[in-house]
Amino acid sequence: MADIYDQEEAQEILKIAFTRQIERGEISKPQLLEIAAELGISLEEFQSAEQEWLMQQGEAREQQAFVAYRQSRLRKNAARYGIVNTFLVLLDLLTGSPLDWSLYIALIWGLFIALNAWKTYQTDGEEYEKAFQRWQLRQQVGRSLKTLSNRWLKGLSNLN
Repeated sequence: MADIYDQEEAQEILKIAFTRQIERGEISKPQLLEIAAELGISLEEFQSAEQEWLMQQGEAREQQAFVAYRQSRLRKNAARYGIVNTFLVLLDLLTGSPLDWSLYIALIWGLFIALNAWKTYQTDGEEYEKAFQRWQLRQQVGRSLKTLSNRWLKGLSNLN
């Protein structure tokens, strides 16, 4: 057993010990502060790390909501594709001719659905980040407009 550990070894040992303690149950904030103090982490450093963690958690929740939104939109488009193209194929068959023009529409539209699906499940890269930022902006604008309209309606109701 070594008496001196390098930084990476010390982190691994502490990670294993901390993981074992967590597996026994949740850790309260005072317990976490005590562990941080024992590791020589100041209260300011701990609070800064906690704020950074909270921001990362918020970002992760927003990204999950964005992915869910994109997947929901893809499902709606795929359902629309199925309904419309079923109707077009049936119409094509009812006109007495073999499947002709409806297959071209189904194939072209299907290509766009496939490209959309690929883009939906691509969750990294610059294009994804730009789409996520646009979605975030739309969400923020929507929340701001909702807050503004609620204040305006509340102001109107106070006048009465």
